[in-house]
Amino acid sequence: MEDVLDALDEKTSDILTHRKTTPLRGLPIFVRDDTSKFFLQCSASDTEEQVIRDATVAILSVHEDDDALNAVNVAVVLEGAIILQDLPDLCTAFAYLFGLLYTMNIDYPKEMFYTFEAVQCIFFDLGSRCSQRIRSLRTKLQL
Repeated sequence: MEDVLDALDEKTSDILTHRKTTPLRGLPIFVRDDTSKFFLQCSASDTEEQVIRDATVAILSVHEDDDALNAVNVAVVLEGAIILQDLPDLCTAFAYLFGLLYTMNIDYPKEMFYTFEAVQCIFFDLGSRCSQRIRSLRTKLQL
């Protein structure tokens, strides 16, 4: 993880944003979730509708054509429509999305279920029941 952070630090001037984004992108990998349909990306010249048309729950990052690290627009997608846009970064978009799903009692997307469950049970301490995979992660984080 330290090597990834160092590589990002060399490529960007906004180190704080990348240091917040890296654990958020790493958590689904650690709990073995599939992020291919959740963290969507497109360039500014692409049409967003083509990218989000099949997405039920996702975060869309729009990048300049020559800069894949810094997003010019971050949006929350629900049921193939952009609900919130022009968010400052991926972490803010994830927080808004989590709040929407939790307060509206919408099921977490199955390909990212364990990531959302980890955020709910470990970071926000909401609910007492969580899966064995998340209990294991909680135990590892407490060591």
